[in-house]
Amino acid sequence: MKKGSALGLILLLLSVITVLAGCGQDKGTTTESANSEVKSELIYASAKDINDMNPHLYTGSMPAQGMVYESLVENTVDGIKPLLAESWDIAEDGKTYTFHLRQGVKFHDGEPFNAEAVKQNIDAVQANAEKHAWIKLSTKIVSTKVLDEYTFELVLSDPYYPALVELSMTRPYVFISPKDFTNGGTKDGVSGYDGTGPYKLTGHKIDQNATFEANKDYWGGTPEIQKITSKVLPAGETTLLALQKGEINFVFTDDRGADSIDVEAMNQLADSGDFQVVRSEAMNTTMIVANSSKVDNPVHETAVREAIWVAIDRETISNDIFNGTQTAADTLFSTNVNYAHVELKKREYNPENAKELLEKAGWTLTNGKAVRTKNGQSLALTLYYDSNSSSQKTQAELIQHALKDLGIQLEIVGEESTSIANRRATGEYDLLFNQTWGLAYDPQSTISAFTSDSAYKHTTSGIAQADELYKKIDEVMVSTDEASRQSLYADIMKLVHDEAVFIPITNGRVTVVAPKNLDGISFKQTQYELPFEQMKFK
Repeated sequence: MKKGSALGLILLLLSVITVLAGCGQDKGTTTESANSEVKSELIYASAKDINDMNPHLYTGSMPAQGMVYESLVENTVDGIKPLLAESWDIAEDGKTYTFHLRQGVKFHDGEPFNAEAVKQNIDAVQANAEKHAWIKLSTKIVSTKVLDEYTFELVLSDPYYPALVELSMTRPYVFISPKDFTNGGTKDGVSGYDGTGPYKLTGHKIDQNATFEANKDYWGGTPEIQKITSKVLPAGETTLLALQKGEINFVFTDDRGADSIDVEAMNQLADSGDFQVVRSEAMNTTMIVANSSKVDNPVHETAVREAIWVAIDRETISNDIFNGTQTAADTLFSTNVNYAHVELKKREYNPENAKELLEKAGWTLTNGKAVRTKNGQSLALTLYYDSNSSSQKTQAELIQHALKDLGIQLEIVGEESTSIANRRATGEYDLLFNQTWGLAYDPQSTISAFTSDSAYKHTTSGIAQADELYKKIDEVMVSTDEASRQSLYADIMKLVHDEAVFIPITNGRVTVVAPKNLDGISFKQTQYELPFEQMKFK
């Protein structure tokens, strides 16, 4: 099968897999009859279209791309393992990687996968360097070389310990048939979507559905689930009704953490007795990202950000909104993330402490006003949440109410996930919901994004010690000494924690609800994919 045993895919909000019926069945078909009829097809609901599946750009659905494309190596619970590369050697100086490729692999269009294809793909990614600047590996690659048909050499400018981790990510260092290239590359688009993965994209109706069929020539063996369909549906009641009627048969959290049905609906399905519930361990963090670079806005002040932090009742969010499926988070990274065992001051839920912080910072309530002011400026902020996530909306409303009691005016605005991502990149926000990359990529990927204009540069650039922070990030990524890395990561985590620019809410995990006859449900070391190819009906 495609990518070996994996544990701990962590998504921000809940994912639900529910196989109920086959295509074309009557709406009244029962779950029992659906399970007996459908043995090889999954139909899942997605809040958004799969979009452009070019694996070297960022608009496509990552779960969909994960079915079609593969990387040289994969990140597993046991560390980096072979995938399209069967083995690799790293030079003593840490700069040269030699990959020995799996032989006999073909792209979906029949083209051979070999060292030349690897070189063409990585060169295509590097030709669009500005787009990929958020990933540090893209800034380290000096040369690519074909040594022979199945041996490929990658040379870096400096030692970079996360290199293999970043080569294992869902994008951009995955492989598409060179025949699909446009103008000799991929930055201007592609003419097809032929990867080496266990599924082929065989149909796509924009904003309606996309169809993936099993790759019968897959090097890891033909998947038992023969067909997977992604159907665009709004989250919430519409998706739940579609599940109950058998119109869809698979729902999971999208790549930015928008949940399709809430916990109560998930439990309703589980309590019926027809379904199994499978959960991954908690490994990512849902957070509110604060824009410290907005110098004319209250969010620029550490005291305001810290007051918001202690005003949020995480236990209530965990228990009442997530029914315990997500746990309250006190720090940016959960303790099972590498290098995250760092002693940081704990900010307990304490509204009175929040008021004291604001008072000391000069934000006062006068003349019976409901909103605090300072030097004629009102303490008014805007929080953006994903409109496809019912739980984000509920959290936003709870936080809005809590801050109102403190004299903070909080406007909450729901937008599409792509709009939220754009705001994060452009800095057009005060506060917004986001999440860490997850266990497989952290802390290095989230922390690397602190310096990226397209990610968290606006979040971090306004703090007093921004230059020191960026210097330490550069140092930790090239460090070859384990003790030095631990020390640098501790300093980095303490800096952003003390400045309260990333306000943690909960540690999330994936919850899967599926029919009892669906076997092989597992999780990967990435929150952006599910191992569909390992699933089968008993």
